[in-house]
Amino acid sequence: MDRAAVQDWLDRYVAAWQSYDRAAIGDLFAADATYRYHPHDEGDDVVRGRDAIVSSWVEPEGSASERDEPGTYDAKYEAYAVDGDRAVAVGWSRYFKDASQSTVERTYDNVFLMRFDGDGRCSEFTELFMERK
Repeated sequence: MDRAAVQDWLDRYVAAWQSYDRAAIGDLFAADATYRYHPHDEGDDVVRGRDAIVSSWVEPEGSASERDEPGTYDAKYEAYAVDGDRAVAVGWSRYFKDASQSTVERTYDNVFLMRFDGDGRCSEFTELFMERK
């Protein structure tokens, strides 16, 4: 992976989140990928496998994430460091009161730790975030 390939992946990640399109989400991840919503996740808290990752994004009932209402969020991430199949990204996620996006309710600063397979799909993903005060 190089910086451009990681940036392309990050841009597709944001687009997949904004669309909640199952195929777009699935295309980001390797079949046996692991996804940690928090760096301390272990055991059953780690989402394992592409299908489980897709489900955790689009079927929030009982999953690790909550599905956001369309138009009430935005994000921008960029590749910070790339070393072979590993990458670190930094950026922000912003949530709005409603789809008009006129009132920001909260902003998170994010760091993503990623490992990619030979096909450019993420095989390990760990999310770190902190709410901006």
